[in-house]
Order: sequence, then C-alpha cells, then structure tokens
Amino acid sequence: MAMLNRVHLNGLRAVETVARLGSLSAAASELNVSASAVSQQVKRTEEQLGQALFERTASGLVLTEFGAVFAARLGAGFRELAQAIALADKASQCTLVVSVAPAFASKWLLPRLSRHFARHPDVLLRIDASVRIADLDRSDIDIAIRLGDGKWPGGRAELLLAQEVFPVCAPVIANKLKSIEDLALTCAITDERSMITWESWFEAAGVKPVTFLKGARFTDPMLCLESAIAGHGVMLGWQLLAADALADGRLVAPFGVRAKSGLGYWLVTSAAKTESRKVRDFKIWIREETAATMAQFGSHTSAN
Repeated sequence: MAMLNRVHLNGLRAVETVARLGSLSAAASELNVSASAVSQQVKRTEEQLGQALFERTASGLVLTEFGAVFAARLGAGFRELAQAIALADKASQCTLVVSVAPAFASKWLLPRLSRHFARHPDVLLRIDASVRIADLDRSDIDIAIRLGDGKWPGGRAELLLAQEVFPVCAPVIANKLKSIEDLALTCAITDERSMITWESWFEAAGVKPVTFLKGARFTDPMLCLESAIAGHGVMLGWQLLAADALADGRLVAPFGVRAKSGLGYWLVTSAAKTESRKVRDFKIWIREETAATMAQFGSHTSAN
C-alpha cells in the first residue's frame, strides 16, 4: 500500500477515465475539469510510474500494451471503491434518525416501534433521545418530534397533535375524588420543568383553583408519571404521555375535563434539506399511530 503514496489519486482517476471513455474531452466532461488539465494529470502519472500509458497519435491517445493492463486493473480498483462508497450511501439511506424527548420516546414511541419495523424492515431507526433542540441543518438527524408552538427557525414544522392537559391519578386516589374540590385533599405531583400549569385546567373546568397538599416534585415527566401510578398524588398529564397507563388501568382521568395548553407535538424537519422517502413514510406511520392512540384514549377520559 505504501507504493500508492508516490502516485496522486487524481492522476489515477484521470488515467482510468481516459482509458474507459477513449478521449481527453470525454474524460474532462466527466471529471468536470478542462481537457488540458486531464492531459497534465495523465502525463504526471506516467512520470510518477516511470512508464508510458498512452501513445500520442494524430487521432488521440492510444493505450500502450502496459497501459492496457494497468488501466484494466485500475478500472477494477475504482469499481471496488465505488461499491464501497455505495455501501455508505445505502447505510445512510436506510437509517432514520429521530430526535425526541426521552419521556415521549419511553412512554409512547418505543412501545409502538415494532410496527414500524414490520412495515419498513429495511429502515433502521436510531432514536436520539434528548431534551436539547437539535440542529437539523448540521446534524444527521432526519426528523425531530418537538413539543412547543411550532415556531423553530430553519425548521419545517407540521402539527402532529395539539396538547391537552388533565389530571391523572391511580384508581385508589380517583375513588376518593367525588368532586373537583376534593383535589384539595390530595398531593400534587409537580414537574418543575413543565411548560403547563394547573390554572388553565381549573379555568377549563369552570372552578376556582384549589390548594393541593404538598407532594413530590421532579424534573422529569417520566418520574412524575411513575409517581402518579404509584399512588403518590395527582399530576397534570397529557394525551400521549398518559395514554397507555390510562388504557391498562394504571391511571384514571377522574373528571373528564381537558384543557388546551397552547402547545403541541410537531414533526420538524430541516427546511434546507429535501425530504426523503424514509421521512415521508415515518410521518405517515406516526400519524396513524397517533390517531389509533387518540381513538382509544377517548374511551378512558370521559366524565365519571
């Protein structure tokens, strides 16, 4: 391999292209350089090899006997290189990188991924679970699922689901809640980083806010949800976070009142990049899954 260091790769490309296409002008067109530049690269390569590869004739360049053998080996080598690059391209084309918050990934997306695998077996999903806002223009992330108002500079955002908020708690606590005022007898489970508050829900319910007993405080919505399931109190949840726990009875939505939060889950892609087939397929799949979840969700949040 050390012998390759004495010969410039651009020169070898020029030799292979001239030999394959049969002329300097055709090679120049493929390599996007001038014919004189190709001629100089061929000549430099011959000097580096110490062998003539072409005979200069009135009708153009003709391969020497050595040049014909050399060009054949060179062509095979460049075909191998092209196949190696194609492998990388295929891997990139078949990997879908999704940026999503850990709570969304863990509590809703992950349990449903097997259906995406079944529908698109050639697509490898890589989940970038982070609360940071990824730079979609300068990273390998294909699509982000973000919670907010849909306004992100440089992003192309499509609403997946408007977020509604409502109280959820374990059945043992729900059994004690005969009215909204009874919330004053329970502990509030608080997500300290949440963008939503109880005030909007009390307003939607048409009652004055109550003062909860002091309860657990967390900096992660997943921990809040697990605390509510464990019966530690009442938390302010939303559809996709609480859907599965409501469906299997671990949680109850005791009052059937949902309040608009002004936020939503959005599918965000780079406005500077062309949307690929794998991204379009993912959007179709996740919209179907969201619709199925919401159809099931409605039967578990009706008023008592």
